[in-house]
Amino acid sequence: MPEPAPNPAPDPVLHEDRLDYTPVLRSVTLARRRTARLVAEWGHPGVAGDVALVVCELATNALLHGSLRGRLIRVRLAATAATLRVEVSDPRGDRLPEARKPEDTEQFGRGLLLVEALADRWGHRPRTVGKTVYAEWDLIATSVQLVDGKERREWR
Repeated sequence: MPEPAPNPAPDPVLHEDRLDYTPVLRSVTLARRRTARLVAEWGHPGVAGDVALVVCELATNALLHGSLRGRLIRVRLAATAATLRVEVSDPRGDRLPEARKPEDTEQFGRGLLLVEALADRWGHRPRTVGKTVYAEWDLIATSVQLVDGKERREWR
């Protein structure tokens, strides 16, 4: 019987950022702006707006549904050659995210529908204390252009 093939090593992380925020509304704005700037600096300006919006939605959910007094919310961004991942962690592991279809008259409840629409995949996982909600984008070259005789790739 042949031995099973070993799992391939995961892509190395090329860029990573992690910052803890106090659970206040201003932190959502700061996380969104930081995310947009970093994703663009890392070479993915075409998806920076989508990623920033997802971080805004996940951080808002963490603030509204996952925060506890005296506990921070963590936002982590990581990029490999193939994937961009955002994670938002909060201390409430008992309140798990679930996308739902709100009534037309409801003012709230569409954040995870936006996350589903913008990210290639999303989910959550437990932590020792709390949970992490994540979203991922597959990074692929969307076009090749010649600029001043040089090849240039744009990434999504």
